[in-house]
Amino acid sequence: MRKFAATYLFTGKGKPVRNSILICDDDGTILDVEHRDETFREEAGVEYYSGILVPGFVNAHCHLELSHLHEKISEKRGIAGFLGEINRLRNAGEDEDGKAMQAADRRMWASGIAAVGDISNSDASLAIKQKSKIKYHTFVEVFGFHPSRAERAFDKAVQVQSEYHNNNLPASIVPHSAYSVSDSLFLSVSEQAEKDYGILSIHNQESESENEFVKNGTGPIADHFQYNLKLDLPHWKGTGNGSLHRILSSVPKENKLLLVHNTYTNKQDIERLVANRSLNNTWFVLCPNSNLYIENALPPVSLFRESGLNVCLGTDSLASNHQLSILEEMITLQQHFETLKLEELLSWACINGALALNLDAELGSFEVGKKPGVNLISGLDLKNLKLTQNTKVKRLL
Repeated sequence: MRKFAATYLFTGKGKPVRNSILICDDDGTILDVEHRDETFREEAGVEYYSGILVPGFVNAHCHLELSHLHEKISEKRGIAGFLGEINRLRNAGEDEDGKAMQAADRRMWASGIAAVGDISNSDASLAIKQKSKIKYHTFVEVFGFHPSRAERAFDKAVQVQSEYHNNNLPASIVPHSAYSVSDSLFLSVSEQAEKDYGILSIHNQESESENEFVKNGTGPIADHFQYNLKLDLPHWKGTGNGSLHRILSSVPKENKLLLVHNTYTNKQDIERLVANRSLNNTWFVLCPNSNLYIENALPPVSLFRESGLNVCLGTDSLASNHQLSILEEMITLQQHFETLKLEELLSWACINGALALNLDAELGSFEVGKKPGVNLISGLDLKNLKLTQNTKVKRLL
């Protein structure tokens, strides 16, 4: 048994509290959270720290398979430039894929991440996930812009999903985005999701060019399809509406839905969302460092807060980020949105991510019987409870 105390303790809900002791079994299971009064003094057998004790983080959006592309793609080129580089480099250095994924997995664990929602296009990361200390939910992602690719793309995804299920690893089939999946492929994914009641995750409004292509069939993404991928576009007709509208009309309302990035989501989009599905099973996953890396833009966080949306955090991939650190994502948000409270950021990083991935029975908060991991956040402004450039995280358990 181990007992921990720090300047503050964040249980997963509410504000960080003082004068509290976290009691854990040797395997990390939470046995109790004891709250003391202001007369609290050091007690024998308790490990004391300066900082805040928080549950393990949840990275709700990652691409482990792209780890070998770390620092190989230039920043701030826009989504079309980024996709072009991914297409050109994706299969380069395949011999290093496994080592890069393994290193990324270990670094995420060391940085306090307890669970990951990982986008996969194959079973290349399966062996790593089997051995990892991190809990993974794998989103088997399908592409298929042209209808002729739909059946083949979906059949491959079913095969990959089966590999994960056969190894007792949770996985669901998901569409890449509103602009890269045909109507027929969307339908197959939706029918499978209804059958499995699987979690859906989709890249949403990561760029303004995404809205432009879905609405009008023009712009940088159209150029990417034509000139980089050599695809014919006559079958594609602009819908007259933005990206989110197509997503909402293509996925089942009852399934949990993770909308990822949302950099160019506006008030009208949110109103349409509220009119079409429940906010209770809809999650907005923010990956701010990736948004800055690719588009040099950030999502309208203040709008999301005002709208009462469920928010959680992701890192995206090492192809579009300098590290896979949820703490660094929180620091970036704190720097750009000064009114964000620490308890909001921590809720997004911990319990909200666990809820989004159906892992809240074990992770996300310090509650008796759970096994969420224990992180110490230090180097922050304890007087004002703000993260700073000097803030660090250390895994204690």
